Amino acid sequence: MFNYPNEKGGLVKFIIIIVIAIIVLSYFGFNLRSIVESPTTQGNLSYVWGGVLYVWTNYLERPASYLWNDIFVNLLWNSFVDNLERIKGGEATTIEELAPQINFQN
Repeated sequence: MFNYPNEKGGLVKFIIIIVIAIIVLSYFGFNLRSIVESPTTQGNLSYVWGGVLYVWTNYLERPASYLWNDIFVNLLWNSFVDNLERIKGGEATTIEELAPQINFQN
């Protein structure tokens, strides 16, 4: 449906774009340190951070903790580590143990 470009090298491209943006802003006379340290910017950042913390605490913390602890860690990660230990010890994995066996007898 959508034709996305190749995503490889995205981090390097992002870093290069950030460096170019800083150079362009410097060329036009913007001092990033004074912008970031200004009281107005600090007030805006603290306001936004307070909003982020409010949303996290009241809406996202419980579902995210459930997904992380009960789904990812308990179901996926522990099974993954258990099966890796079984493979390391030369044992059958849980998938191999639970799979139905086919007996070919004539």
